[in-house]
Amino acid sequence: MAETMTIPEFHAALKAQGVGHHMHCAFVCPICATVQSGADWMRATGKTFEEIEPKVGFSCIGRGTGAGEHRRGTPPGKGCNWTLGGFFRLHKLEVVDAEGKNHPMFEIATPEQAQAHKLASEQAAA
Repeated sequence: MAETMTIPEFHAALKAQGVGHHMHCAFVCPICATVQSGADWMRATGKTFEEIEPKVGFSCIGRGTGAGEHRRGTPPGKGCNWTLGGFFRLHKLEVVDAEGKNHPMFEIATPEQAQAHKLASEQAAA
């Protein structure tokens, strides 16, 4: 059974990451454990935040980079082709909207994970 949170709780958890702009908010893929953000999706696809926003926290960055299937034992970081839009329900978080509908999401990265990810991304881009 997935943990649930309301949209305000979800937004508060993202703000608590302390990474500034929402494009740096980080999520963890439930299959390959890769920490990823909207900034990663933008870099990988060349698209704007508005174009990639529906994918962030719902599909793994590997879908944008062509990483393919996750192989057991592969360390996090490469990404995989997992998305929450399929039949299997392997996610651990659902966000409940104002109408009571549950939306599956990747787990929210801890503030430490999100801040380290942002720093690493900025250093790699420099």
